[in-house]
Amino acid sequence: MDDFTKKRIEKIMNVYIEQKVPKHIRNQIRLNYKIRGNNVTLNEERPAFKSTEWVELPVAQFRLEQNQWKVYWRDSKNKWHFVEDIAPHENFETQLMIVEEDSRGVFWN
Repeated sequence: MDDFTKKRIEKIMNVYIEQKVPKHIRNQIRLNYKIRGNNVTLNEERPAFKSTEWVELPVAQFRLEQNQWKVYWRDSKNKWHFVEDIAPHENFETQLMIVEEDSRGVFWN
């Protein structure tokens, strides 16, 4: 991923996270993302039971492959799987909105 694309993704994700979680519940749930190589992983964080620590739960992963974004989900064994129902697309925002809508209940619990 080139620097321009990385900066663009960071801006998109920062706005998305800011809008997704209302300020008054951020002590109960947070979102973050990590960029590693050509992968962008969207994570949900919740406070651990009887602890001050936060538990990070991956929601979705976006992979830039051949100038197209592919969407992956993670199973209980921490293995990522390509979501075949979501066609690869050159527009990252399109893929993010599909994950946001989550019409099949794959990403958001």
